[in-house]
Amino acid sequence: MPKNKNNDSKKVSIINLGCARNLVDSQKILTSFVNKGYSISSDNQAEVAIVNTCAFIEQAKKESIDTILDLIALKKQGIIKKIIVAGCLSERYKEVLQKEFKEVDSIVGVKKLDKNDKPEDILLTPSHYAYLKVCESCFNKCSFCVIPSIKGRFASRTIESVVDEVKSLDKRNVKEINVIGQDITCYGMDLYKEKSLSKLLKKIIPVTNNISWIRLLYCYPAHITDELIDFIASEKKVCKYLDIPLQHINNRILKAMNRRHDKDSVYELINKIRMRIPDAILRTTMIVGFPGETEDEFAELLDFTKEIKFDRLGAFTYSQEEGTKAFNYPGQLPEKVKQERYARLMAVQKVISQESLKKFVGKKLTVIIDEKEKKDDDIYIGRSEYDAPEVDGVVYVRSKRALKVGEFYKVRINDSYEYDLMGEKI
Repeated sequence: MPKNKNNDSKKVSIINLGCARNLVDSQKILTSFVNKGYSISSDNQAEVAIVNTCAFIEQAKKESIDTILDLIALKKQGIIKKIIVAGCLSERYKEVLQKEFKEVDSIVGVKKLDKNDKPEDILLTPSHYAYLKVCESCFNKCSFCVIPSIKGRFASRTIESVVDEVKSLDKRNVKEINVIGQDITCYGMDLYKEKSLSKLLKKIIPVTNNISWIRLLYCYPAHITDELIDFIASEKKVCKYLDIPLQHINNRILKAMNRRHDKDSVYELINKIRMRIPDAILRTTMIVGFPGETEDEFAELLDFTKEIKFDRLGAFTYSQEEGTKAFNYPGQLPEKVKQERYARLMAVQKVISQESLKKFVGKKLTVIIDEKEKKDDDIYIGRSEYDAPEVDGVVYVRSKRALKVGEFYKVRINDSYEYDLMGEKI
């Protein structure tokens, strides 16, 4: 972390909203302020408060607005002096925000990805893991998604830039890196004119000494290559974990969403992954209540979920977003219907998750410790390679001896719950 230029430096705080990609941007924003002599503080002590907003769906926009209003209240009380609003909401609605929130001092958009981005000095994650953003935006223009209109054209960082950051993280004793982007399976298409994720990983792994886990997040199903599957299968440091957002399985809905896969290709991909990586954990995301989705089409999604039995599954209710093609689609469904379908899908997944986790009982897993459980001196909270930070379940670890946060331990699993595991350090 860079040193402050003087002991009387001004204080800055940041509130990060939305995804891990935003978190990387927040790290860059803070680094730039610290390099100007600011020190990092909490919201109620900072002179400058920054909120890095999200505008992916309606709920995210509401959270962003509520956070801005909270900061305005602090400013009126004289607790903070300056408010900066950054990120996706301000990129999308800058003029509206300027008109509605006069108390905000500066409104800036998204931080553009530079192909030669340098390693961040500041991490907003626990010191043992980090997010590694390798690309931004997406080639595909899904009819429900605002990201390409906010983020602009797809852009990758150079292999050299990414490798330099990995070297930096490794020197800082980071143990796990999570490779992120809207679609990391298209990494390199702009710079190298071919899908280059496997090539990038082959350059990363030789420079990792302390880093033991490399996790791949957000792999667009139509862009997953045989080469990538085989590489994940063969490379020990790459977590046997694939996050593949499918969004739906009905062919008519997929076409209306402008997805580049269909039902048959999804089955083919899943079968291929499970054949070549037998211990792979599959995560996906689904959207329910898309315009015109019939009860039969939703039932098809439910049946597919029951059949495939994804280890991890998240879902969203469709959000009608301005500037997207689907905004004007006929057959917009009532919120009540969307919420009811969401509840039914997640009820199915709850049972699947519970059954999926039972297979780990009696087995030994390598677990990284994230934190100490506050209510029980003998319990620690960690994750296996099958659990991404923040979004998946955890492994509760019982140990009479003190465990170190950020270290790996062998754990014997002796119980499972709906989304979590319980075990004892061996």
